[in-house]
Amino acid sequence: MPELPEVERAAALIRDTALNRKITEVESFPDEIVFSGISHEEFAKDVKGRTLVDVGRYGKVFYLKLAGEGRHPVLHFGMTGSIQIKGQEPLEYVRRTKPTSWPPRFLKFILHFEGTKDVPETALAFCDARRLGRIRLCNDPLKDPPISAMGFDPLINMPALDDFSSQVLKRRCPIKALLLDQSFSAGVGNWVADEILYHSHVHPEERCNSLNSKQVAELYHWTKQVCATAVGVNADSKKFPADWLFLHRWSKGAKTKESAKAGLLLPSGEKATIKFITVGGRTSAYVVELQRLGGTSDVAEKDSDAESDLTELSATDDGVEDEPKSQSSAGKRKGVLARGGKSKKLKAR
Repeated sequence: MPELPEVERAAALIRDTALNRKITEVESFPDEIVFSGISHEEFAKDVKGRTLVDVGRYGKVFYLKLAGEGRHPVLHFGMTGSIQIKGQEPLEYVRRTKPTSWPPRFLKFILHFEGTKDVPETALAFCDARRLGRIRLCNDPLKDPPISAMGFDPLINMPALDDFSSQVLKRRCPIKALLLDQSFSAGVGNWVADEILYHSHVHPEERCNSLNSKQVAELYHWTKQVCATAVGVNADSKKFPADWLFLHRWSKGAKTKESAKAGLLLPSGEKATIKFITVGGRTSAYVVELQRLGGTSDVAEKDSDAESDLTELSATDDGVEDEPKSQSSAGKRKGVLARGGKSKKLKAR
């Protein structure tokens, strides 16, 4: 799932491509799940003919501020959502489409932006294969749900250490589950949470109210530092620091041939042992030698992919909206609109 750094990359791309340009045409495609509380026709009608004046992000949600009267698009990628600029490669968490193919598959809408004497007209597509993303219209994106229900954003309004500490220590759930809760820390998802815990030397199953002041201070520091570092390199994992867990967690320990050969190293220079456990309903990667549960070595004996015996997170990872849980069969997904039924085209006069 795209997390804070990937969503910030998407917002930055839209700013660079379409800021201060007028939406001259909208193509929208019916989807009663992804379009939340609105129809695709309503979406197209509200945004056509307006100029993009800003692109904001809060947590895993980004929004388009448009000039003139009307509501503003508020967008959430979910598991497989992505955007694509015509003529460019798609921004996807996992590549599923051919580079630069246009129009892309699984379309929800296309915004066409006017050109200038120096810049040709362009188009922006929003796609979602699994239909777990959401498209909304809000009068005030920052004051309306879903953003109004979220906790702090590590790069926008990180609380003071004392406030952060009190919010953590009053909970009894596993720390990994708390980090995933978007009503606590907006934008932190699975890989970001694991990276924070790894650098903080805290086991993902550690109960929040059992943490000491040093551990809380480390969590506070790395919550902001991991997000800032990833955003600083435009969420390009090839530029992540060599000592990040991210580079070694995929495929059970190796993302590339180079990292498979070298492995993640401990401060002592020895090779780290990466294991996996399910916490808060999500697979958690941790380093056995550095992240000890309660300061003991018992966790080192757990098998990879073991189920946590602690309380799971009750809400979804997003905390943005309860996703439909009955869509497990392929039957409903066969109805996914690849380029979605009948298109609605509106041109600005």
